[in-house]
Amino acid sequence: MEPKKNPNVDLEKKRGLYIQIGLAVALLVVLGAFEYRSYEKGTSSLGEFNLEADWEEEIENTFREEKPPPPPPPPPDEIVIVEDEEEIVNEIEIEDTESDEDLEIEEEEETTDEVFMIVEDMPRFEGCSDDQCTQMKIMKYIATKTKYPPIAKENNITGRVFVSFVVDKTGKVTKVKVLRGVDKYLDAEAIRVVQSMPKFKPGKQRGKSVNVQYNVPINFQLN
Repeated sequence: MEPKKNPNVDLEKKRGLYIQIGLAVALLVVLGAFEYRSYEKGTSSLGEFNLEADWEEEIENTFREEKPPPPPPPPPDEIVIVEDEEEIVNEIEIEDTESDEDLEIEEEEETTDEVFMIVEDMPRFEGCSDDQCTQMKIMKYIATKTKYPPIAKENNITGRVFVSFVVDKTGKVTKVKVLRGVDKYLDAEAIRVVQSMPKFKPGKQRGKSVNVQYNVPINFQLN
């Protein structure tokens, strides 16, 4: 007797599906074999990680230390200006700048370029034998030789010009400059007349000729 086949359990109907499933599994196995890698067994450590460790690190202060600014240079010596005591002429007034005899005379230095304000023997104006005569002759010379600049006169410019000059070791008037000016025309005239003064008898300190400085104020006034 021939056995009958149940059509519901016939495997031939699903043969194609099983073949596809088999191929897919085989393909996955092949791919897995290619991708498989083996590693050496062993334990490696990156160090212990302590959660309770203090993570605050003391950071060194890298700010640049600011140096204090250098001290300012010392102020220049103050020039003491004495008020006029005598008016020579209506237009020009010269101040008598007598030296204080009570001041101590500084010891002479070796340098030949040193300029003194006070010396044992002050310079002598031409024809004078003492310091008082020299002071009077300087004032008289400047008063008679100074010419009021026409431009300053037209513009009614007046004022006092302070002039400094040095009588050098040969008696010549040098280093004439304006200490405090008023107007360029008045300043120029003051320099001109001081530079035109004749040679002095040089001043001496301990028997040696030295440079001596004078400060002369010239007052320009209009009638």
